[in-house]
Amino acid sequence: MVPLLLVLLLVLVLFGAGFALNALWWVAVVLLVLWLLGFVARPKGGSGRWYRW
Repeated sequence: MVPLLLVLLLVLVLFGAGFALNALWWVAVVLLVLWLLGFVARPKGGSGRWYRW
């Protein structure tokens, strides 16, 4: 019974990690698109930076 529980626990951990990594990939893609849009749509005057930091 213990090996079966260990395998089930391993499957749950791997499933959770896979879901978290997939979500992080989507967040990274969205942030990259926003950064590129900000880079393309930056103001002409001033320092040319669209961000404050």
